[in-house]
Amino acid sequence: MDLLRHLRHFVVVARELHFGRAAELLGMAQPPLSQSIQRLERELAVELFDRSRRQVRLTTAGELLLGEAEELLAGEGRLRNLMHQVRAGALGVLRAGVPPETPAVTLRALLDRLGDRAPGLDVELHELTSAEQVRMLTERRLDVGLVHHPVEADGLRFGTPVDVPLGVLLPRTSPLARAREVELAALDGLDLVTAPRATAPGWHDHLLDVCRRHGFRPGRVRPARNPEFLFGLVLAGGGVAVEPAATARREPRIAWRPVAGAALVKRTSAAWPAHSAHPAAAMFAQLAADVLADAEPARPGPAPDPARRPWPVLFDAAG
Repeated sequence: MDLLRHLRHFVVVARELHFGRAAELLGMAQPPLSQSIQRLERELAVELFDRSRRQVRLTTAGELLLGEAEELLAGEGRLRNLMHQVRAGALGVLRAGVPPETPAVTLRALLDRLGDRAPGLDVELHELTSAEQVRMLTERRLDVGLVHHPVEADGLRFGTPVDVPLGVLLPRTSPLARAREVELAALDGLDLVTAPRATAPGWHDHLLDVCRRHGFRPGRVRPARNPEFLFGLVLAGGGVAVEPAATARREPRIAWRPVAGAALVKRTSAAWPAHSAHPAAAMFAQLAADVLADAEPARPGPAPDPARRPWPVLFDAAG
């Protein structure tokens, strides 16, 4: 027996006290409605309506049931609405990963937008490298993350990518900082300060390959996990880094110069499991792409023609 369906029929009849009008409101014929009420009465072993007179009236049992039925149906509505919000990703806990170098202002903007879009969603942020995020996503210990490409992993979906222009970080006292742009070959022999390979293997390997193929053979590759340590190594002399302009803004003694002849970019996007994904994963991905794009506007002017670039880059800045 579909008790809730029969109770809905009962409540309409109880409010109208007229089977014909109730049937019209319910969009059904009167005989099936009368049968539904009779089945409910048999199920509960009571009479709900006094049909002895020309006017239909509630019995004592009917009066008592009406309040309980209305409360039960209202609870069903709340339950369905709650589950709808869960399916839409507006409620629950979202386990999200972000790279350690993510600026505080970017995190604040992302959390603010998530709060505006889904105020009931509890976002559990984890500071994780791309490699750690990919591993946890495949193990289903993370719902969504922001990773640096390329990513070699099966079973993941990716959101809209954002390309961040890269340049060379130098001490402001370096002679190379006097130029508007820097050739990679001009860095030959200097140390390259960059994140450890384990943090984002695909990006790390490609960066070194590009540098070496275009005249920059680092004396050493020196790992730096956080910006402060990276700045220290660069300022100590003999080392450079290839990073976004925003990184240099944290340290006034560091200069950022674009790479001459090409639009070298670092691509970042959200990633989440392709199957049984968290309902809020796609929403997080789009909001994160919007925030990253706002934080790192594209360089002015048209993107260079990829076919005319003197050397290939990891990603085509033109898309």
